[in-house]
Amino acid sequence: MSWHAWLLLLRPRRVQTLLARIAASGRPAPCLWQVEMGILRMWHRMIFRGDTIGTCQHHPVRQGWRAWWLQFRLIRFPFLVWERAITPWDLSGFLSQRAQFIRHLLCAHHDGRQCIYDLQILSLNPGALVQLRTALLQIVEVDDARSRWVKDLCVYAHYHEELLAAVDAVLAGAEELDPVDAEDPDISFWAYLRWCRRQPESPAALWRAWRAGRFDWVEGIQVEVV
Repeated sequence: MSWHAWLLLLRPRRVQTLLARIAASGRPAPCLWQVEMGILRMWHRMIFRGDTIGTCQHHPVRQGWRAWWLQFRLIRFPFLVWERAITPWDLSGFLSQRAQFIRHLLCAHHDGRQCIYDLQILSLNPGALVQLRTALLQIVEVDDARSRWVKDLCVYAHYHEELLAAVDAVLAGAEELDPVDAEDPDISFWAYLRWCRRQPESPAALWRAWRAGRFDWVEGIQVEVV
């Protein structure tokens, strides 16, 4: 196993285990290097497209001083770390366990359909979506200090209600994404895997594609590599 797999994936053997589970579910899985490229794409997103993370295009900030302050991501960040709602070392989600995904979805805002990425990974873990739904009901239906804090930490109105509707749709087998979202690696985990699989299968092949002007970190390879 290459040195850069340990550097970028941290626990490449665990990544291999998830890839094997994906392949067993009937979906073609990328190789480790292609997953590494997916990680680099996510770092590129954080640095150059940070406005697509933790913001909201559809709903206003919740009423109250706490949500108003938490809308500023630099202020929100340490509280998300304290809640263990984000794992900056695991941008793809390959290393996270069920409990981590649930905390992440409950406490970190996902705009629009971006929650689908995590829900699709959770669907590979039997019973995880039901556990998430149970936790969501405690926030949506119970008005106590904890539920108000989690709602404020997610900043924007209606987030948990829409997440609950998305979970119910996945559980009912009625998850629907429009064609654009279904092919967006920022929204769909299956699209992310397809993006990875289209990329060069080695660093040397990536370098050749880069030199030829056939690669960028958003769209990936311009001509499919077999």
